[in-house]
Amino acid sequence: MKRIAVVGASAAGLAAAETLRREGYDGTLTLVGDEPQAPYDRPPLSKQVLAAEWEPERLALRPPADLAALGLDLRLGVAARGLELAGRTVQLADGTEVPYDGLIVATGVRPRRLPGADAHVLRTLDDALLLRDRLEPGVRLVVVGAGFLGAEAAAVAWRLGAKVTLLEPAPVPLAHAVGAEVGSILTRAHAERGVDLRCGVTASEVTQNGVRLADGELVEGDEVLVAIGSQPNTEWLEGSGLAVGDGVVCDEYCEAARNVYAAGDVARWHNPLFGTSMRIEHRTNAAEQGMAAARNLLRPVARKPFAPVPYFWSDQYDMKIQAYGCLRGHDEVAVVHGDLTEGRFVAAYRTGERVSGALAVGMPSKALRPWRQAIAAGAVWGEAVRTDATVPGV
Repeated sequence: MKRIAVVGASAAGLAAAETLRREGYDGTLTLVGDEPQAPYDRPPLSKQVLAAEWEPERLALRPPADLAALGLDLRLGVAARGLELAGRTVQLADGTEVPYDGLIVATGVRPRRLPGADAHVLRTLDDALLLRDRLEPGVRLVVVGAGFLGAEAAAVAWRLGAKVTLLEPAPVPLAHAVGAEVGSILTRAHAERGVDLRCGVTASEVTQNGVRLADGELVEGDEVLVAIGSQPNTEWLEGSGLAVGDGVVCDEYCEAARNVYAAGDVARWHNPLFGTSMRIEHRTNAAEQGMAAARNLLRPVARKPFAPVPYFWSDQYDMKIQAYGCLRGHDEVAVVHGDLTEGRFVAAYRTGERVSGALAVGMPSKALRPWRQAIAAGAVWGEAVRTDATVPGV
C-alpha cells in the first residue's frame, strides 16, 4: 500500500497512525480530523478540565515533536463528507479529496441533543471550557441523564459550588448497565451531597429557563447539560456502500470492506470472546482497536480477531469505579468482595452460564485483575462465584 488514510484524529485514529509507522509502513499516511486541535484526550474533559484542575495543554496525546516524527499528511479542522469505495477516495468538507489504498474509519460519536433552546454537551474541549466558565458558586445546573458522563459532571459541578439537579428517566440510574442494587449504591452519593436527583422523569425540551418535562413541569436552571448518550458519526458514509447500523458494521477483524477498517467509538464489530456484535465508547478500547485495525490492514495474511475484555473507569465524588467485560444485559450479579453498604466492593456479573463482567468501587486495581482473567477465559459462573454471594433481587 502506498497511501493509507485514517479519518478521525482522536485516540483511535492516532493509535492507528502510530501503529502503522511502528509496524514499518513508510508510505503516505493521511490523518483527517474535524477539530482544529492536535489529537487530545477526552476522558479528562468531564473531570479534571471541567474542574479547572487541568488546562488544555495537558490533554495533548503526544508532544508536537512526536507527532511531527510520524511524517503525517495532517488535515485538521476539516471533516470528511463522503467516501467512494470504487474510486478509493475520501471527500473532505473543504472540497479536496484524499486518495487511499487502505482506509481506517475512526470518526467517533457526537452527543445526542434535546429539542428547544441551546444546551451544553460534553464531547469536545470547547464544550468543556464553555461549561467550565459557567460553573460559578450558586449557579443552578440541570443535568439531563445520570449515566457515567452526567454523573461525573454533576459531581464536579457540586464540588465547584453549583446547585445541581440531575434528571434520569430510569427508576434507578445505571441499572441497565450495572444492576439496580449496585446502581443504587453508586447514586446514593448524589443524595448524600444534596444533589437533587429525580428519577423516573422524562425531559422533553430545553427552554431558556431550564428543562421542560414530559408532564409539563419546568425544572428551572441557569445552565443545562444534556448527557443522554451519543450517536456514531456515520452520515458521511451514506451511499458509500459500507454497512452502517449504529456504527460502521465490521467483522471480527474490524474490517468493513476490502482494505477498509473501523476503530473506536464508531466501530460496531463482532467480538468473538463474547460471541456478539458490540460498539464500545471507552477510551481504552479506542486505542486498542486502533492498533488492531492498523495491524490487520497492514498484514492481511496474519490478521487476528479483535477480542478484548472491555475496560472502563469513572470518577465520581470520592469514588473510583472500574469495570471489565460486558455488564449490560446480565442475568445475575454477585458481590464477591467487600460490602455494598460500605461503598467498597467488587461485583461479578453473569450472562448465561459464564462470567461476563466485573465492577469495583473504591477498590485497588489488583482486586479486579482475577476477574478480568476469568472473563477472558470464559469462566463458568458456578465454578468462579459462590452461590451465596448473589445480590438478592438482582
